Amino acid sequence: MSENLPSVTVLIAARPGQAEVKAVAGSRSLDYPATKLEILVARGKQPSAQRNAGMKAAHGELIYFLDDDSVPRPDNLKRAAIHFSEPQVKMAGGPNICPDDAPGLEKVFALVLASRLAFWSSCARYIAVGETRETSEKELILCNLVARREAMLELGGFNEALYPNEENALMDELQKRGGKLIYDPMLLVARRPRSNLKSFSRMLMTYGRGRSEQFRLHPTFGSAPNFVPPLFVLYLLATATFLEVAPKPGRFLLLPLAFYGLAVLVQAVALVSAGGVLRSIGVIPLIVLTHVLYGLGFWRGLFTQLKAAPERQPVPVELEVVKRFEERS
Repeated sequence: MSENLPSVTVLIAARPGQAEVKAVAGSRSLDYPATKLEILVARGKQPSAQRNAGMKAAHGELIYFLDDDSVPRPDNLKRAAIHFSEPQVKMAGGPNICPDDAPGLEKVFALVLASRLAFWSSCARYIAVGETRETSEKELILCNLVARREAMLELGGFNEALYPNEENALMDELQKRGGKLIYDPMLLVARRPRSNLKSFSRMLMTYGRGRSEQFRLHPTFGSAPNFVPPLFVLYLLATATFLEVAPKPGRFLLLPLAFYGLAVLVQAVALVSAGGVLRSIGVIPLIVLTHVLYGLGFWRGLFTQLKAAPERQPVPVELEVVKRFEERS
């Protein structure tokens, strides 16, 4: 049966000099034939460039992209191989789940990420949602993604001017060419969220900026819902201004805000079964923070300078071969 399985290169992006790479240990535990499994670590300071360099050096038919802190389930590759038995499938992935031993604050962050009000359909990246299905880039994430190497190289790999959202633009292009993307809720990795409020806030700003830059380079109708948070920020600024200069008429602008507050409360109540009462209460201000910071990041991304490939300086990448394909005995 192993003869029918595709060869796979696990490609892990890590920082220079990083001593502990959790994904390496997790990759060694994957239940997959040694003759079909290769593990590479691409070290550098620009993940898109690291992954492109790793793809070019890889020998697997499939590339399994993991972040340095992603710990995959042992059966992930065998699950993915089933999906890739259909030639039109170009990518398959699933959620990254907060582990049970994570600190309490990180579990609150995980609840926010998994809430539909905060991230809409993209919450499927952080919690198992529904059944295995054909999907879009909204539900897949690069820290747990399997892809056909040849299909990615045909498109030139990741756009190194984009980070994050380099994978989202590539997924859109694959679908335009008739490729299928698969979401498998049981294709899981364990991965801890950000460890403190500062880094969580920075992540939200980065997500907003990345989506905006992606839209500038690859505009699609699928990005339309991402304009809601930046418009929400404008609404908050307009409401504050009207209340200052014309208090009585400005009060009518508070009505949408009241409905929004009710929606946040309903979402928090819905999360009680998953996270408990105290953590669900902690989610309330963080959902609001998510919308505001994502919106601000989106506005910032509309005005950042995006350099074309010839204008960018080459990014140094160090490739480390952790495991080569083993020869048959």
